[in-house]
Amino acid sequence: MKKIQVPFLQKFESISTATIATCLFKRGLKNQFIQNVIPLSSIKKNMVGEAYTLRYIPAREDLNTIEVFKDPKHLQRVAVEECPKGSVLVIDSRKDARAASAGSILVTRLMIRGAAGIVTDGGFRDSAEIAELDFPSYHNRPSAPTNLTLHQAIAINEPIGCGDVAVFPGDILVGDKDGVMVIPAKIADEVADECLQMTLFEEFVLLNVQQGKPIIGLYPLTDKKIKDEFEIWRSKLSNK
Repeated sequence: MKKIQVPFLQKFESISTATIATCLFKRGLKNQFIQNVIPLSSIKKNMVGEAYTLRYIPAREDLNTIEVFKDPKHLQRVAVEECPKGSVLVIDSRKDARAASAGSILVTRLMIRGAAGIVTDGGFRDSAEIAELDFPSYHNRPSAPTNLTLHQAIAINEPIGCGDVAVFPGDILVGDKDGVMVIPAKIADEVADECLQMTLFEEFVLLNVQQGKPIIGLYPLTDKKIKDEFEIWRSKLSNK
């Protein structure tokens, strides 16, 4: 029987950010975990989607009054309305949560439009309301002031920095209970396959550890006898 091919984005739904971090480290990518960003609520399943970016710069008072929200071309609003279905809106808030990156109304609009989630290295206002939504939302900490007080939306869907990580439009973001990993788009498919195999091996290791076996030779896998045991175990799983 021909094996059914699973779309690579769907594969990431069952892979932890820790496993992805190790996989990327093997490829020389050491700084792909967005720093100081946590989910507002319990994550039921992984957030997975392509990055669609919004960048803020420091606000300048003569250009960033409350009146700018009336402009239909205001980039914060445009980003919310144009973020593609299945994508993650990633916001560069300069790691500054003193003013909000967005609030519950804009996040709800993203959810209704079918976005996969939202990530900011700043904060959200209405954070308790956002936490009640069935929508993956990651931020630094709660905030109350509108973004206009400190942030000025300056660009959408351009390369940004979020939590000290470079994020390019189209990069793959995976978020779980620990945080968010950024995977370069050009290697995402092969990373997904490698991570699935790593996850399978980690399940095997955990089973052995739970049975009282030592980790020497097992993790990392250097003992040939254990290697053979793993291959037999994996073969039995694939034949089910």
